[in-house]
Amino acid sequence: MKEMKPIKEGKVREIYDNGDSLIMVATDRISCFDVILKNDVTKKGTVLTQMSKFWFDLTKDIVPNHMISVDVKDMPEFFQQEKYDGNSMMCKKLTMLPIECIVRGYITGSGWASYQENGTVCGIKLPEGLKESDKLPEPIYTPSTKAEIGDHDENISFERSVEVLEKEFPGKGQEYAEQLRDKTIALYKKCADYALEHGIIIADTKFEFGLDEDGNMVIGDEMLTPDSSRFWPADEYEPGHGQPSFDKQFARDWLKNNDHDWKLPQDIVDKTIDKYFQAYKMLTGKDL
Repeated sequence: MKEMKPIKEGKVREIYDNGDSLIMVATDRISCFDVILKNDVTKKGTVLTQMSKFWFDLTKDIVPNHMISVDVKDMPEFFQQEKYDGNSMMCKKLTMLPIECIVRGYITGSGWASYQENGTVCGIKLPEGLKESDKLPEPIYTPSTKAEIGDHDENISFERSVEVLEKEFPGKGQEYAEQLRDKTIALYKKCADYALEHGIIIADTKFEFGLDEDGNMVIGDEMLTPDSSRFWPADEYEPGHGQPSFDKQFARDWLKNNDHDWKLPQDIVDKTIDKYFQAYKMLTGKDL
């Protein structure tokens, strides 16, 4: 069996070059506040990969995606080791666009902090009198730049996203920025409606897009996982304060309120993965 080494290691994912495709492995690492924690969360990578697959399948009529297969039998022998089964995805190679496409349907987190300060989120003026966790009249698109590991992503205006894209793709900045915005909002609306029918509010999420070899815009990376999104239980939704969630918020809150050396206690790790499994089951109807 030929040993393979990743060509890129992110906070959570490892990317392998497979000739005309890539293999993306979601590890069990967990990152909070842009730092990789010292814990692994068992089977977290499998939840991320299988949940992305579910959403890619659901939305391929709106935007094509980079997924080829999540079946390791379709991959080189190296990936047929048990540790890669379920958490690996074979993907098309894309030229990734340098924008993180964030969409917010509810006001929470950094958006709520900004609104309290000056009534705006990422420069977008919002109605007066909103409470924390309120549903917004319409979802808002708030792009950010992509940071290298160790740096923080920076929220930018739509106009600035045009400039960032124009620099890398001369003559295409406005067109690509508009496509990113429109596709992001269309995907969010479809998926938020679906999730709500299954008992989950998607408060906000982020997508990443790239261009395929024909120049088509394709969704890449991960899609609507508890790592990239805020999922709230719909039956407990109550604006006016923070909401319980099915995502990393649980781990973030513990880190904020306790002394730590970037290591979580085991019971917090267990509760975090339970939340991931619960969200997967509610959305897909399946166990992992």
